[in-house]
Amino acid sequence: MDKVYYRNKSNEEINRISVRCLKVVLYFIVLFYFLIFIFGKYDPKVLLITAILCAIFNLLPCIIIPVFRMYSMKITRHIIIFSIVIVTGILVTQFNTLCFALVLFPILLASMYYNRTFVLYTSMLESAIMLVSAWFQINHPELVLRNTTFSSTEDIYIGMIFPLILIIVFFSFMAFFIVSRNSQMVEKYMDTAITMQENEKYLIYAFSEMSETKSLETGEHIKRVAEYMKVLGKASGFDDEYNEKVATAAMMHDIGKLMIPEEVLDKPGKLTDEEFSIMKSHVLYGEALLRNCPGEIMKLAAVMAKEHHERWDGTGYLGMKGGEIAYISRLIAVCDVFDALTADRSYKKGWSVDEAYEEIMKESGKHFDPAVVRMFIIYRDKFREIHDAIPDKTVRNQ
Repeated sequence: MDKVYYRNKSNEEINRISVRCLKVVLYFIVLFYFLIFIFGKYDPKVLLITAILCAIFNLLPCIIIPVFRMYSMKITRHIIIFSIVIVTGILVTQFNTLCFALVLFPILLASMYYNRTFVLYTSMLESAIMLVSAWFQINHPELVLRNTTFSSTEDIYIGMIFPLILIIVFFSFMAFFIVSRNSQMVEKYMDTAITMQENEKYLIYAFSEMSETKSLETGEHIKRVAEYMKVLGKASGFDDEYNEKVATAAMMHDIGKLMIPEEVLDKPGKLTDEEFSIMKSHVLYGEALLRNCPGEIMKLAAVMAKEHHERWDGTGYLGMKGGEIAYISRLIAVCDVFDALTADRSYKKGWSVDEAYEEIMKESGKHFDPAVVRMFIIYRDKFREIHDAIPDKTVRNQ
């Protein structure tokens, strides 16, 4: 995950908040016009027309953006600001000083994006709309419901437009410097967060590699399993951030093997019942090592460490079955077995990808969740690419 990703995620979330703000503004418009209609002495036809216009400009982004899933698009913030500036212009044109305070709202909304250029863009757009407002007041006075009387064109510019533009410019510059300072702080915190996340990932990899080395496996096993998990996670609809966390956590699925004696772990032949019982305990050791560790990645790792040997039909290490098994554990069950079958070890030759594919197909509904197997079938070629791209290094002999 890099800064571009986090910036995009941040903008996406701000767009969601902005859309919610527009919905609040819509409620305000409905209430405002209702009160004006009840207590004011204005032309009801003019009120109705402008109320409908305000509602349309305010409502369209609230409908279009969610329906077309535009939260992550760059144009979305421009649509939001344009709509709220138009609404502000209509209200200021019609009600003059009664709605002066509304000119600050678009600037506040633009400030949330931590983008200085966008604040200035909003300021210029709003100033232009105020000039259009002046034109309407001069040329179509019948549409204006004033609570302040201006006797001439000069009065409109001097008494309303010029002060409004000064307010917009002043608060825009204030917002510009605040956003400038805050954006620097955000960048600094983002760099720190990314560094910490990368350090955590490298530490997890190093820790996981220790368990793989102890069990005569290579570090490439955990790398491949993590990549396989990314494929199935994306196919499952995980967002990029969560998918990355799941893949990182998956590298620690066998961490409990650190607690298993080497004579059991490295035995080339069939294990006795007692030895197999000891071997099975690595899933509980893994969960015990990870469950109290802070952070979402460690919580995910604890789940997979405990459940990665569970079977769909309930004949796994702990007897869990079907939906009792966490979804991410059902994913890693396929990934781990596929890699175990296709990897070379000191005591066996790895199967071909096609042989492993047939085995996983055969175990659908028994060892594996049928839905996960169907995804595996669809992305079989991706698994082959990862298998070929990350070959095992030298396998340690006994």
